[in-house]
Formats: sequence, structure tokens, C-alpha cells
Amino acid sequence: MTDRTELVEAALESYPEGIALFDLDGQVVFWNQAAEMLTGFCGGDVVGRSIPGALEALTICRDYEMDAAAANGPRPGRGSLVHAQHKRGHDVPAIARSVVLRDGLGGRIGTAAVFHLAEHSTALPHGETSEGAEVKQSQVELQDRMEAEFEAFLHEGVPFGVLWITVDQAHDMRKTHGARACEAMLEIVERTLANGLRAGEEIGRWGDDEFLVVSHERTGEVLANHGHVLAGLARTADFHWWGDRASLTVSVGAAEADETETLPQLLERAQSAMLASVHGGGNQVSLAPRGQECLPS
Repeated sequence: MTDRTELVEAALESYPEGIALFDLDGQVVFWNQAAEMLTGFCGGDVVGRSIPGALEALTICRDYEMDAAAANGPRPGRGSLVHAQHKRGHDVPAIARSVVLRDGLGGRIGTAAVFHLAEHSTALPHGETSEGAEVKQSQVELQDRMEAEFEAFLHEGVPFGVLWITVDQAHDMRKTHGARACEAMLEIVERTLANGLRAGEEIGRWGDDEFLVVSHERTGEVLANHGHVLAGLARTADFHWWGDRASLTVSVGAAEADETETLPQLLERAQSAMLASVHGGGNQVSLAPRGQECLPS
């Protein structure tokens, strides 16, 4: 009879995405064939060692770490765009995410990094959309606005950045009270946030539970500070459902435009920063610097 461990290893070995498993000391204990093909580093180069510096970008996506305790919380993202360095020296753009590994008793035993080669895409990342035409129409209008603003940023130097905002209580509200209650809550949050917008800014739905603010703040730090102001306003939103008042908070990701990136990449950074805030416990603002790691501000 085939050993269970052999079956698991064979499955991971044949998986189409690169998979790296790390022990609690950060040493690589497994490196599959897809990881070898993507990076040029074979198992013998990395297993039993810390991951080479050229590949560290594949492991820094802490905003996507999910464990058993968060199983009923927000869904993990699809990954962050990172840039690793191939063994031969050329750049490897990849979509990477990480997952906490736990034993049957819930104890942490290591981490898995999963990654694949990034494909060029002009599609803008957005939140999941299932609530109907209004959310989708908002996405269309925001996309048109962002494309125009991004062009103005590139050609005229007009400051441009985005705040990606999710309501921390939306998932539970939809689960316990239904879509109608959740929509009523989101409408109140949107009106409250709109009261805090600066001149020339725009807010709209960017997913079932998510909003996007198009901003002209001149630096990432000022943009993040603006996110803190909006987060404070969200906490004042007065929402009642069947006589009960719900305390509301938001998680915010701030990203300032960079002339070296595309609009989809800007939004990827904003989404990563938002998820860093979510997985940091919510009610936070994280700034996505011109790099890959998202920093609470």
C-alpha cells in the first residue's frame, strides 16, 4: 500500500503552481517541480536552507496568511504581484500568496508559499460582485474615472492614489441577517464616508462589501492619514437593525500611484494593503509603499 506521505508529496509535486514549504525556522523543506521551472533553482539549491535572497519576494505576502482561526472570516486574496530574480539573473514577475500550516490540534507547524508566473493583464482587480447591477455600474463608472486620472498622472503629473476600503462587519452581517440588512448597512457607511471626501475625490462600490476612493493626495503618507480620517468617520456611522445598533469599522488599504507601474498594479497594491489591514485584526489603515510589503500606518 502506498504511504500517505508519498501520496501527498506526489500531489504537491505535480501541482501546476510553485509550492515551497517552510518549517518554523524558515528553512525550506519542500520545493516542487513548478517552483524549479519558474525560478531556475532546483530542490538541491534550496531544501534545508533559508530561501535565497533573490526569491525572498515570493514569501513576503503576509497579508494573505490564513489559518484555522480565520476560517470563518474574510476570504483570502488571490495573491500579490511580486518580482523575484531567476537563477540566471532575469526578473520573474509572479503572483504569490502564503498560507499558515497547522497540525490537527491547531498548532502552527510551518508556512506554505504558493506562486505562479504573472500574466500581463489590463483587467482591474476588484472585490467579488454578486449583489446586482448597481454595484457593477459603480465599478464601470469608477474604472472610467481611474483610467482618466491615471493618464493625467502619467502625462501631467497630477497626484493620484486610491483607498480600498472594506467593512469589517459585512461578512457576518450578511451571514446572520441577510443581504438586505448588509446592503442597508453598506449604504449608511458609504454616505458617512462620502461626508469626509476632499474636493475632487470620488467614492463608489468596488465589490459586494468594498468601496474605492479615488484621491489626489500628494504623498502616500498623506493618503494614509486621509484613510485614518475616513476610518474614524466610519466608526460614527449610526446603523440600527431591528432595534439593535451595530458598531461598524473599516479596513483600509492606501496606494499612491507610481509612474513605473500600470493601473492594475496600483490596484493590486491597494488590495494587498487592505487585506493586510483585515488580517491585522480590522479597523486599521495600511499603506502600500512602492514595493510589495504592506505596512500598517
